[in-house]
Amino acid sequence: MAEEIKDEIVLNDDELICVLTGNKKKANAKELMLQSVILQMNEEYGFEMSDMKRDFTFSFQDEEDKRKRVTVDLGIFRAGATKEPENLERICIVCDTKVKAADSKKGVESTLNYALRASSCDFGLWTNGDELHFSQRIEDAVGNEKIVDIADFPGVDESIEDMERRGDRSQPRKPANDSLIRTFKRCHDYIYGNEGRKKDAFWELLNLIFCKIYDEKRRYLCAERNESYHRQFWVGVKERNTIEGQKAVAKRIKSIFEQLKTDAIFKEVFAGNEQISLSDYGVAYVASEIAKYSFLDATVDVKGTAYETIVSNTLKQEAGQFFTPRNVIKCMVEIINPTINSRVLDPACGSGGFIVMVLDHVRKQITKNMFPELDGALLEAKANSDTVNAKVKEYAENMIFGFDFDPDLKKAAKMNMVMAGDGHSNIYNINSLEYPNGTLPDIDRVSESVANSVKHKGDIKDCDSAYSLENAMGKFDCIFTNPPFGSKVEVASTISENYELKAFTAPEVLFIEQCYNFLKPGGKMGIVLPDGILGNPNTEPVRKWILEHFKLLASIDLPVETFLPQVGVQASLLFLQKKTAMERLVDPNSEMYDVFMAIAEKVGKDRRGNVIYEKDDDGAEILFVEKKEWASYNHNGELIARHRTERVKHVDDDLPKISSAYKKFLEGSR
Repeated sequence: MAEEIKDEIVLNDDELICVLTGNKKKANAKELMLQSVILQMNEEYGFEMSDMKRDFTFSFQDEEDKRKRVTVDLGIFRAGATKEPENLERICIVCDTKVKAADSKKGVESTLNYALRASSCDFGLWTNGDELHFSQRIEDAVGNEKIVDIADFPGVDESIEDMERRGDRSQPRKPANDSLIRTFKRCHDYIYGNEGRKKDAFWELLNLIFCKIYDEKRRYLCAERNESYHRQFWVGVKERNTIEGQKAVAKRIKSIFEQLKTDAIFKEVFAGNEQISLSDYGVAYVASEIAKYSFLDATVDVKGTAYETIVSNTLKQEAGQFFTPRNVIKCMVEIINPTINSRVLDPACGSGGFIVMVLDHVRKQITKNMFPELDGALLEAKANSDTVNAKVKEYAENMIFGFDFDPDLKKAAKMNMVMAGDGHSNIYNINSLEYPNGTLPDIDRVSESVANSVKHKGDIKDCDSAYSLENAMGKFDCIFTNPPFGSKVEVASTISENYELKAFTAPEVLFIEQCYNFLKPGGKMGIVLPDGILGNPNTEPVRKWILEHFKLLASIDLPVETFLPQVGVQASLLFLQKKTAMERLVDPNSEMYDVFMAIAEKVGKDRRGNVIYEKDDDGAEILFVEKKEWASYNHNGELIARHRTERVKHVDDDLPKISSAYKKFLEGSR
């Protein structure tokens, strides 16, 4: 539970509280990166906050016996020891993005390596946010020293020898805060800028990410077969620094890629003729960056945000397509509240944001049901256990569906679902507005998959008998969607003529009717709609049609900032329930029932996409004391719960409050 702090520290918009010292700092690019490094050292590498000191200065004598001083941005000391130079175990140098690694004054050699030579410390890190470099100081038997590049440095109670010896048995870390986002971006930028792959850097990165995921999934297969699991996707700490090591890594990773293309889970994602086209060094570089993390142990929020950051920057918003913010998706899923018995569809799934969130929502329900005695970080860690994953895989294979007419988005969504932890996903390249007709590749596969789902659940009697048993119509419990809309988007008359609302060629209108067709009687949907449909005089027939066919569950007005800076639209979230045949006999004008209505004034960001935080009446950002808890592996490979107390700002977002208010509204209406 958070405790609000008042009258202690007043923050301006450009200030933050250091997680290590509790002091006020300017929130510039360097400071934000330093905060990220501090959290990373604590949560991923296991160093205690009490053993860290920022802006640590020490003096030394150079070769000419002159006394000089060195300041490092973050010093990490031997556990429990005094913060003296002789107790330094790790040095971290942080620069802003303008400083490059080769800079003569602030680069790796002139700052990090210089500090390592000046101290007794053996390991260091240098970063500007875009680049990340690790160094090791080595002394030979007669005292000669040199600095070498390494792919990573050891965590707490770990040596470089441990890392080298473990190799394929090493335990990857659970990513903390924004480190996975930075890693994905760093790898993407490297491929884009150094490998001559400007057009397909995104896909080259995904090839390697999925080699990593495939290799992690092998541990479950090995467990089923009672076989010993050894990682294939790993990079030795010094392996990428030699030509021989680079070749060995590239051979290892490319072998995994050939295996996964024939695997049942992945062969629907890949055509089979794809190749990893990066240089040996490029493969070794990217692989070493992502090998240190466990993707399956990372939360869906962490993976999803990292993945969608790259997707949204790569697949441009064309033909009215733009990506739905995660807080909007989460609010919609929480309000509809799908369960393990819900067959779910997004008929315009894009990169898969809604269906991935549904999978995570149901995963949490499954985990809590299986481990009712646990809570907090240890319960969260169980969400990726073998028993939970088996249930999640079964659910995703049989109950989650996504359609999109863009083949690239189909592939992106498929990969997003695999990354979220499902074994297989029903994502198809069709035009939902044409269905059950159409010429796109997957049209025939949809009916078969939905029929298998109905057979699996045994709910044919609950499906809408007004539709054929041979297609997907009338068979979904829940629909979530943000259909393409905008003045430039119009549906062909050959498609719209098949709809009752054929007078309207805007896709968002026809999607409302098609979602009705996809739903079971009593099925629920959450849809993002432009405000014009709900308020313009010329769309009154649409509103009349909605009230004749649906019960209105909830309506949430969104501020214009919601989709900025992608696109400026005034939109609302509409939640509807398909009427049964009996309910449709009632005149909508005489119906009496409660409807939940809310206005979201803040969605956590301004018009430029900058995060905004809760403020007091005087306009100062409010600080809260919170206990931050997380699970991590110790050096013995045991999962343990760790925590710290920190002062944090809360994002000023009304949507979590609205979804909570809706739950209370439901409880009060029962």
